[in-house]
This record gives sequence, structure tokens and C-alpha cells, in this order.
Amino acid sequence: MSVVCSDPNLLPILEKVQRAERITESDAVTLYRSPDFLAVAAMANEVRERLNGNVATYLHNRYINYSNLCVLSCQFCAFGARKRDAHAFEVSIEEIVTRVQEGLAQGITEVHMVGGLHPSLGPEWYVRLLSSLRQLSPDLFIKAFTAVEIRHLSRRIFKKPLRETFEILRSAGLNAITGGGAEIFDQTVRDQICRGKETADEWAEVHRTWHRMGEKSTCTMLFGHIETLEQRADHLRRLRELQDETQGFVGFVPFAFIPETPELAHLPPATAEEQLRNLAVARIYLDNIPHVTAYWVSLGLELAQRSLACGADDIHGTIVEEKVLHMAGVKSPERMTAPQLRKIIRDAGFEPMQRNSRYARIARTDVALAAELAMVG
Repeated sequence: MSVVCSDPNLLPILEKVQRAERITESDAVTLYRSPDFLAVAAMANEVRERLNGNVATYLHNRYINYSNLCVLSCQFCAFGARKRDAHAFEVSIEEIVTRVQEGLAQGITEVHMVGGLHPSLGPEWYVRLLSSLRQLSPDLFIKAFTAVEIRHLSRRIFKKPLRETFEILRSAGLNAITGGGAEIFDQTVRDQICRGKETADEWAEVHRTWHRMGEKSTCTMLFGHIETLEQRADHLRRLRELQDETQGFVGFVPFAFIPETPELAHLPPATAEEQLRNLAVARIYLDNIPHVTAYWVSLGLELAQRSLACGADDIHGTIVEEKVLHMAGVKSPERMTAPQLRKIIRDAGFEPMQRNSRYARIARTDVALAAELAMVG
């Protein structure tokens, strides 16, 4: 594949990419700053092709936000609420079970659940939630809780060490934790946008503990607010170093900040090029994380489709009901069907394939594909 660079600063990085060599943190900053976006995207696409071929994947899943009641008040967050707030909500276990039953009937393979740091739910609630879902199907993949939720459960709810808390949750049915809560790791940034939340080291320790138990997770980045390009590169460095240590991350999922909260509403939203470039830099830098996901809920459908030529090899899932970003003001649909996701991928020139929660590809039969195409029309 031929990559043409108009920016001479990119040439040493291009040579590393073409030799499949690791780039440095300084190289990542150069990629962020380069005026030659097309060359950066082309390099990322070359890495994508080498790692994942011409296949782009999607997941048939269902999101459930079980509650937004939270003891924290992160400056960037429009989701969390106090009990008396008008937008506060809490979903019963019975309602969650009903929603997942409906999803299983429609073919979902994963339920994805996150919430706020609830002030009063007891340990038995979380155990009953997981065990009730596990009883629905032994094959349902239960992905739940961010690192900060896990620390909250460990310290305030179960009052046990991290590993012991994980063992209780895993025995009840938990298959994986989510990558949320990473935001930007630099503490000066965290002090301004999520003061009181876990530190970068605390976030890493949750995932390290889970990985050492032989389990997997995803990792994330919330960008496009007050952070510098150097702080983005530092964030990627910390993820790559943890992955070198544990090999526990199966995918990286970045998403742009939505400036809708009163404290940060003055910030301009990330541009389309900025979002695509961030995916491209991540794909080039994170050489030990096999997959990069273009989160269509954050990007929008058009940018998610374009991202497949900028290093992403996955566009996430059917979702069904996402509240965290939509309550912040994101305008994308709340759900997509599997046929719609396949069409988006196919129209971008890639081969669509369903995956499971660990990014393993799921082969589809000709009959299933014909039925999906008929639904698309």
C-alpha cells in the first residue's frame, strides 16, 4: 500500500509503520499535530489492514442503564443525578430481566449495563441482578460496571478487596467489565472535569485485577474537552503499558466529549476530522490492542462509516437504549438493527461480520444473510 506524505515530519513514522515497528509517544503527538490528515488516516488504514484485513465487525447487543443516581458530581457528566432531580431514574431488576428477555428473543448476544454510584443499593441487589440475568441463558454475555463502579462496590457496598468483590460478581454471572471512566488519565485534567473520581492508577488497578483473574475488558478515552494533545498521547501510552503487562484489553473505544453540561458548555465540540484523527492515531499507537471501535452513538452514522478507512475495524453494536451520551445531547439514533449495521459496513467497501463480546468473528449462514438483506430492502 502506497502512502503519500506531504508533511516531512511524518516520514520517519511512516517508515516505522511500514516495518510494523512501535511508534513513540512523541510520534503520536506528531501524528496529532500534522497538517497531513490524509497521510495519518492512510497509515492507520495500513495498520488496520495488516491486523484485521478487509472485515469490519459489529455486535448484536443491548444497553441498559440501571440507574443514574450517583454520589459523584462530575463536571462533564449530564447523566448522574441526585434522588430529587427531575431526570433521576432507577430500573427494577424485574424490568431489566424483561428487557433482556426481549433482547434474547431478537438475537442479542450481550447485555451491557452501567449506572451511577448508587448511594443505597445493597450487595444483594447486584448479586440478584446478575444471577437473574444468568438464569435467562448460559450463553448471554453479561458486560457490566465501569472501573469506578467496581471500586464503589468494593469499598462501600461489599466492603471487600477488589479481587474478592470480582469473585462474587463473577460467580453471580458477570463476564466482563466495561472500559468506561478512563476519561483522560492526566490528573490535572481529572481534577477539572471529574474531581473526586478514581485516579488513573486506580482505574488501571481495577482492570489489572480483572485481567489477572484471566478475564478481558475494553478501554476508552473521553477526548475533546480541556486536554492537550500531549495528554491524549500520555493516555494512549498508559493504556499500551498496561496492555503490555496484562494483555487483557480486547478493544479500544474512544468517544468525543459532548459540551452540554453547564460547567463545560462553553467548549467547542470536537470536529469530524478531530474524531477521525484520534481513531487513526490510536490505531497506529496501540499496536498491542487488536481492535479499535468507532462508537457510532458518539460519532454518528456517517462518521462511523468513514472511520473504517481511518483505522477502525468495528462499529460497535445494535445498542437499543443508550442514555449516558444521549442525556448529554448526542443526536444519533438510540438503536440500530444488525441489517442496518451490515449495510453501513458494506457500503463503506468492507466485509461485514458479526462478532461476540471478545471481538471473535461469528460466521453467518447464507440463509441468515438473505433474511437480513430482505429486511433492509
